[in-house]
Amino acid sequence: MKEVEVYIHKKQHWKSELELLRETILGLQLDETIKWGAPVYVHKNKNIVGLTAFKNYVGLWFFQGGTLKDNQKVLVNAQEGKTNAMRQWRFSSIDEIDTKLVIAYVKEAIANQESENSIKPKEKNTKPLVIHKLFKQELDNNNELLKQFEGFNLTKKREFTEYISEAKREETQLKRLQKIIPMILIGIGLYDKYKNC
Repeated sequence: MKEVEVYIHKKQHWKSELELLRETILGLQLDETIKWGAPVYVHKNKNIVGLTAFKNYVGLWFFQGGTLKDNQKVLVNAQEGKTNAMRQWRFSSIDEIDTKLVIAYVKEAIANQESENSIKPKEKNTKPLVIHKLFKQELDNNNELLKQFEGFNLTKKREFTEYISEAKREETQLKRLQKIIPMILIGIGLYDKYKNC
């Protein structure tokens, strides 16, 4: 797939690792596509595994990695507290990639999907929306900002409010507030760029 080749070409530092992992996964007859800006491998319209490169490592992410036995203890939950299902396997060099083990993990993930062994998302978050005082002041003083913010669904509102509240220092909170104001005004959610790739 041309888009995957472009993705790999852009990640020159990890080119060999990405090519090896891609070749290994393609040998398992999965459909290759691009989602969230990175290669994803699909079986019967279900996401099985994704391939990505960061500054310090190359990673495979298993969409239902929490269902894997992980006897070798290679998987980590890169989003602790945010996902129960997804797991990541990180490699910092080509020497760390054991293709036989990768194949075994991917085959197990496919088998789990076939048998509908999956972790379902938790029930929707029903806790009240708490708007940080700095953000509330801004909303109270800017009718257009308030109108646009009210137009978002609860999940996106929560993402904005938590983004500010999670910062410990007021200086950081103010920087984050300045970052999100233009996004809200033009109707873009905090994480939309990752969701719409």
